[in-house]
Amino acid sequence: MNKKLIPAYLLTFVNVLGVSILMPILPFVVEKYGAPEWVYGLLLTLYSAFQFLGAPYLGAKSDILGRKPILLISQAGTLLSWVIFLIALSIPDFTVYGVSFALIIIGLSRALDGLTGGNVSVTNAYVADITTRDEKSYIFGYLGGIAGLGLIIGPGIGGLTASTPIGFAGTIIAAIIISSITMFSLFKWLKESIPKEKRATKKKQNIFASILITRRIRSVQPKPIIKLLFLIKFFFSVMMAFYISTIALFIIDLFKFNEKELGIFMLVVGIFLAFNQAVVSRRFIKKFGEFNTLLIGLLFAVIGLFCITLTDNLYLYISFYYIMNLGLSLCFPTFNGLIAIHANPNKQGEVMGISESINSFAMAVFPVIGALLYTFMGYEVYYLISLLPLTAFVIAFTGRKKLRKNEA
Repeated sequence: MNKKLIPAYLLTFVNVLGVSILMPILPFVVEKYGAPEWVYGLLLTLYSAFQFLGAPYLGAKSDILGRKPILLISQAGTLLSWVIFLIALSIPDFTVYGVSFALIIIGLSRALDGLTGGNVSVTNAYVADITTRDEKSYIFGYLGGIAGLGLIIGPGIGGLTASTPIGFAGTIIAAIIISSITMFSLFKWLKESIPKEKRATKKKQNIFASILITRRIRSVQPKPIIKLLFLIKFFFSVMMAFYISTIALFIIDLFKFNEKELGIFMLVVGIFLAFNQAVVSRRFIKKFGEFNTLLIGLLFAVIGLFCITLTDNLYLYISFYYIMNLGLSLCFPTFNGLIAIHANPNKQGEVMGISESINSFAMAVFPVIGALLYTFMGYEVYYLISLLPLTAFVIAFTGRKKLRKNEA
């Protein structure tokens, strides 16, 4: 194992753990304060809306200042956000203009975590800095497997700690401890991956300029293959936004799970994801190549999203869920791997930041819409959601043919 990659593995694990630990409790937190289901989508939106603003800015800054200082700033913001979340849970519950004040503070904590949430794009850029072209695909596969491990452990911790006498506060205290350990580890062991002489030129940046994704894409002058990947990722990210904002609500309604049971279910799902990304995705990439693996993953996602609506039998549901999970697991590492392979090495941080901001934009806009649609449509919303990876598949298939024709 490359020792330089250990901090990236740790950071990827903790990033996912920090989000997944909330997955089994956030719908119940919203319910506790008497808010409707769409507020669950709003809390997801707040995190991603501010991540959409912050991630590309921090990604570009890491090209100029180095990866380590930006990663430390990002982790400090995450730690502070958990402290604010804990304070919100401890204050007396009263309303401001009909809205729970505690829930408003929780929303602010998620916004702060998002604003400093440049960890993903900067971590991906760090990995791209220190790996060869041949290593990129399977290293990002390993990162996916580690993310899956975070999805295994996070919901389990979230569900179990919420079941203690101190309730949701136990989950947040666990998150604070994890973030503190990560902060210390980054400070102590992370080595800078880009020397000063290889850093990008300092330039004036505006955090609000990150809203203009198309302008930023033009500014980095990406290859046609990168533009195609950005377009495919947009439809994939919209699908993920709808999926993430509805799946916990759907499972709770379908199986009447509580926090602990939902955490255990998500633990099983995390085992799927870790195995698929760490083992299966690498074999697919080796046999079919990165782009073909992406196409296969999109098709599996279409089939799985449709099939999970067909049964209320838990074991059959898990079987269908595995198909969808496999599709997602094949897509995640291939997006990052393909972008890392084809991006300009001097603009890795900025390109990864744009890639992440596409995902953040989708998560900033569509979770509330997804939760509202689920409220009115129920499980039938997944018929609409399955059209998104199908559209991405068509764009990917036809776009690659066009690129090959132009290269010929």
